[in-house]
Amino acid sequence: MFKRVFGIILAVVMCLSFVSCGGEKKSGEKVYKIATDTAFPPFEIPDVNGSDKLTGIDIDVLAAIAEDQGFKYELDVLGFDAAVVALESNQADAVMAGMSITDKRKQTYDFSAPYYDSGVVMAIAANNDTIKEYKDLAGKKVAAKRGTEGADFAEKLKEQYGFDITLFDDSPTMYMDVTSGNSAACFEDYPVMGYGISQGNGLKMVTDMEQGSSYGFAVMKGKNAELLEMFDKGLENIKASGKYQEILDKYISRN
Repeated sequence: MFKRVFGIILAVVMCLSFVSCGGEKKSGEKVYKIATDTAFPPFEIPDVNGSDKLTGIDIDVLAAIAEDQGFKYELDVLGFDAAVVALESNQADAVMAGMSITDKRKQTYDFSAPYYDSGVVMAIAANNDTIKEYKDLAGKKVAAKRGTEGADFAEKLKEQYGFDITLFDDSPTMYMDVTSGNSAACFEDYPVMGYGISQGNGLKMVTDMEQGSSYGFAVMKGKNAELLEMFDKGLENIKASGKYQEILDKYISRN
């Protein structure tokens, strides 16, 4: 009796396994797991209602490329550091999280072609018509955020153009210092500033981008070459079609 029951159970398990495996083979579809950041506007923008859903440049560009190339993916919202750990521990196939392409990182990861070239810009109050270039900052105060490329850039310019720097811990407070007239201008990453302007932060850009870095889609070195190839081809296609620029214009404004 025991043997008969055991045999029936074994047969059922084998059938279920066969159906499951058969379904996998039938679909024949690879689903890539892409890890990303929790918040890095305008690349990853959290839902204001508190859900796990993200919007932003990274999210929209990835979706457009996947549609163009016909591959499927799942987005894993982890935070930047955790996303990198997931990639290195084979829990994710790739990372797309505003990740700068550096020589040091190239030793560990393979990167796509740059999908965004970032840089530093100078912004002033939207109603300010007197500051147009760096030389107009002489004898004035400018604002920058601690630990950013904007702060480093301002430091390099301050002796040449004769201004003082006030450092802030966050962008909104820095922007307020400029709109209130306490600082004549601020230095910020172009996409971050562009998104802030599109959201009504009261500023406008008056310089072009300088001293920047490029962002790339990353996989572990020597792995997922087919995914990297599809990303590059898809990026090329959405740039040619105008879809890429449409996405940027949705999130970034100069004034």
